[in-house]
Amino acid sequence: MALPKPTQGLVLRYSYLWLREHARGQEEGVKDRPCAVVLVTTLEDGDELVTVLPITHTQPSNFDHAVEIPAATKHRLGLDGERSWVVLTEANRFVWPGPDLRPLHSGDAASIAYGLLPYALMDTIRRKFVTLLKANRGAIVPRTE
Repeated sequence: MALPKPTQGLVLRYSYLWLREHARGQEEGVKDRPCAVVLVTTLEDGDELVTVLPITHTQPSNFDHAVEIPAATKHRLGLDGERSWVVLTEANRFVWPGPDLRPLHSGDAASIAYGLLPYALMDTIRRKFVTLLKANRGAIVPRTE
């Protein structure tokens, strides 16, 4: 089975590298987690540059810096029943497919996606993320190889 095409709103299982881990010199994330694709850009050589936002159970200290995923959406994606938020203040960026995608099902490398976030929710996430980046309140951790 082939990998899915990276698309805005696609929720992937990914080894996310937090900004604080990157600042300590780490190159690998310590936990695989759901992440939402917020941007896909095609480079001159045809490669796709993908930007993902982490999804966490940790309630944000500032609700302007995260968007909660509705319980019904989490259920449809096959995620757990705990409350979760998409973090808007940091992201990972990598050339697709990259080595940090993780399969949902052992032995099926193409099973990296949970599904898509609803358009309206993803639009809210994208707009808030861009606003924070423009205000220098967001960071992007480059991931390569």
